Amino acid sequence: MSTPSADVSVRIAWADDAEAIAAIQARAWATSYVDLVPAAGDLREADFAQLWRDALERPADARHRALVALERNRVVGFAITTPATDPDCDGVRDGELMELTVDADERGRGHGSRLVQAAVDTMAADGFTRSVTWLVAEDDVLRRFLTEAGWAADGASRTLDLDGTGTTQVRQVRLHTAVS
Repeated sequence: MSTPSADVSVRIAWADDAEAIAAIQARAWATSYVDLVPAAGDLREADFAQLWRDALERPADARHRALVALERNRVVGFAITTPATDPDCDGVRDGELMELTVDADERGRGHGSRLVQAAVDTMAADGFTRSVTWLVAEDDVLRRFLTEAGWAADGASRTLDLDGTGTTQVRQVRLHTAVS
């Protein structure tokens, strides 16, 4: 007798996924960035939904992709892959995991692992041989998750000026992994 398996998957995002992705992003930013950017707590799904729809309908580059993690037919997380744009990266060989977000209520169920693997597979199919990602330096949970998945710090760091005045700054570190 076989045991039932969960109905989970990852696929390329469709324009119809824009509202679901926006909802996840708004919730995640409201909790993850509220200490860095107080206005993050005021973000609404509508602030992101049209931007997502436009990006999904007309990506900036053929290798700019959004992936969604599904639980049955419900979007529970997303990842974005794109050519790396850092000055020390080669945009032909280096891809970037630009964002990895799983809805807080869905964490610990394998969606993040599936998204990371699908993102790496997608970047390999796009011809990249290495991937980089930036994360908030203090985000020990995400760093641990990615290092356990084979990513490692490469020594690069940066400070982002989020409001253009120097008042709201966030320090980030870069991780990388081979894509094959």
